[in-house]
Amino acid sequence: MSGLALQNVVKEFGSFRAVNDVDLTVPHGTFVCMLGPSGCGKTTRLRMIAGGPSGCGKTTLLRMIAGLDLPTSGAIGLDGEDITRVPTHKRNLGMVFQSLALFPHLTVGENIAYPLRIRGAPKEDQRKRVDELLSMIHLSGYADRPVSKLSGGQRQRVAIARALAISPKLFLLDEPLSALDAKLREAMQVELRQLQQKLGITTIVVTHDQREAMTMADTVVVMNGGEIRQAASPIEIYRRPADSFVADFIGQTNLVEAETDRSGRVTVFGQPVPGLDLPAGAAKAMLSIRPEDVHLTAPGAGALTGTVTFVRDLGGTIETFVDVAGRQIVAVSTPRARPEVTVGQQVGIGLTPDVCVVLAK
Repeated sequence: MSGLALQNVVKEFGSFRAVNDVDLTVPHGTFVCMLGPSGCGKTTRLRMIAGGPSGCGKTTLLRMIAGLDLPTSGAIGLDGEDITRVPTHKRNLGMVFQSLALFPHLTVGENIAYPLRIRGAPKEDQRKRVDELLSMIHLSGYADRPVSKLSGGQRQRVAIARALAISPKLFLLDEPLSALDAKLREAMQVELRQLQQKLGITTIVVTHDQREAMTMADTVVVMNGGEIRQAASPIEIYRRPADSFVADFIGQTNLVEAETDRSGRVTVFGQPVPGLDLPAGAAKAMLSIRPEDVHLTAPGAGALTGTVTFVRDLGGTIETFVDVAGRQIVAVSTPRARPEVTVGQQVGIGLTPDVCVVLAK
């Protein structure tokens, strides 16, 4: 099959399992973002003690795809070929590291041409490819410039061009935009996505930035604890999260418990929500309700009643925090639809079944 295929991939560092039985298929030409929290606390310490890298499993998985680490078990295939134990330099892939790893003593053109030079490509072919890539990344005329004289965004483009010089089957990037300021980072997200679409190259990016993943990816792979929690399109991940972790990690949400009362009605905070059903046989379930789907009404007019505790005006959006039975519910509205409420005021919260996503346990 054309594309990348991971089958039952496991990676252990001593007694610590960093990647746990991962299955993933990436069709040719797909842009995938592997998204998860940065490694911290006990997990990172265990992995460092065991001799492995830190993270939630996403960087370790990328390193195995690149051939920098070998799986403890499982298989990795590319375009129908088993590459599990194929050396990195024979996998025909390009990779951009978080540090970019550009050679400071070489010019822009020499950096881009380096992969071609070590493969013995004729100098004229190297020059043509460098010119082609510089045009593609909007840096024509920069071939003789020292990389030390470039801005952060320009260095990023050069690192991308170098990785693409050999026309790889697979393009891997590990937190490639993390060192850029917010405005440049967003601009580079768009540029990287447009470049990938133009080339049609299978691309995998590791990131902990949700906005970055939602902006660029065809498929978002949410990881935690070395496992894939959900792999789907950005809109599916956001609107239909698989479980509480995904719902809470992607964007902002309200996680509330629903349960069935003696009459068979589904209730939230003891109040019935007409039309809402739980899975067959389930007496309780967690719901994910996005803040933009929470509508404030007059007290008693909604399914729930609460007290406004805080109002935050962010310019483009208004966040209203409501205490309902000791639990916080957040509602988000636009300035035009701003609710006329004040702190301490009682409000109703309208809930309809279509905005309540019932989550897996």
